[in-house]
Amino acid sequence: MASLPLRVLVLEEHLFQRSVAVSLLMQLGCREVLEASSGGEALAILQEAGPVDVVLCDLQMEGMDGLEFIQRAGATGQLGAIIISSYLPFDVRRTVRQMGALLGLHMLGDIGKPLQAETLRQLLEDYLSRQPAVLSPLTDRELANEEQVRRALLDEQLEPYYQPKFDLKTGEVLGVEVLARWNHPFKGLLSPATFLPTVEHCGLMDELLFSLMLQALSLQRQVRSRGGELNLAFNLHAAQLANVELTSQIKRILAMFQAPGCSLTFELTESGLLEAPAVSLENLVRLRIMGCRLSIDDFGAGFSSLQRLCQLPFNEIKLDAEFVRGLKHEPRCRAVVASTLALGQTLGMSVVIEGIETAEQHQELLTLGCTQGQGYWHSRAMNGADLLRWLQCTAETRQQPVGR
Repeated sequence: MASLPLRVLVLEEHLFQRSVAVSLLMQLGCREVLEASSGGEALAILQEAGPVDVVLCDLQMEGMDGLEFIQRAGATGQLGAIIISSYLPFDVRRTVRQMGALLGLHMLGDIGKPLQAETLRQLLEDYLSRQPAVLSPLTDRELANEEQVRRALLDEQLEPYYQPKFDLKTGEVLGVEVLARWNHPFKGLLSPATFLPTVEHCGLMDELLFSLMLQALSLQRQVRSRGGELNLAFNLHAAQLANVELTSQIKRILAMFQAPGCSLTFELTESGLLEAPAVSLENLVRLRIMGCRLSIDDFGAGFSSLQRLCQLPFNEIKLDAEFVRGLKHEPRCRAVVASTLALGQTLGMSVVIEGIETAEQHQELLTLGCTQGQGYWHSRAMNGADLLRWLQCTAETRQQPVGR
């Protein structure tokens, strides 16, 4: 078993279950495993031993329960990520994860009970994969300042990474979502947590968008020169729609690369669209006139408004990954997925399912009639060079005759 350079704290009241969890984590190769039988004991361990990468946390305990522990320990900044493990109903566990996220904590997952080794391993590897490639003084908890971010934009250190969207039935690549990563010349690959808050606060969202577009459209042109097509999906903040020059800038960039508008999708989170002003609506319409696709991202995660869904010119719904995680254990999540698929069909909108991480989830979604998805089960986000190689390998695999 490969070694996992992780320090994990197991918070579990029952001795037998705690012993099983500790043993399992050691078998998975965790560098150090600490254990506590109560929230108070866990806080004392953190105070004495220092921060941990991951805490595996039960919720039902005498005295300080898991929820209070998460609130108190989370405020100290000593928890890298939290995995919920509890017999409580899924809807209760889901609410705890939502509360943790609102507190700014990294809620890594929810594996219920009894523990499954493979699921736990996937979550721990996922945590490691999202850490900066090179450890540095600049961590996810330390924001870059405005000068550093402006320099990174100027030097194109903020690079596009590409997360493929795919056909669940055939595996065909339908496009990619463009994500920002900071390829720092000295500190290595840094996550968006180190720069996006500064980008938003300093009004640099448009500059970041246009920089990513220039780099991604250059790659799209390479794909086109090889006889392929690649739809690019960019995240667009609702506040950016207030810029009256937004669509004209996008049109100019498209013209530079002689790229059609239909080769771009813009993804907007629904929460920012609840009270869209007239200029925002105008920009949405102009993007559609240009041929661009519009997608409501993280649908169901915010304050869903079916009225706005009908009013705004969207042609795609991206269902939040939370509902996929609950497919196996929570009938209501299954019902939401099925209902969203029916809603999309009725409104003439495609539905993309986010967060597909296992073959089991993939099969469940196929059974429900899903056709488009995105997630680690198919592919992780990758840089442009890796994407080109991956697309070529995928195309060659699909062209091989059956039976070879």
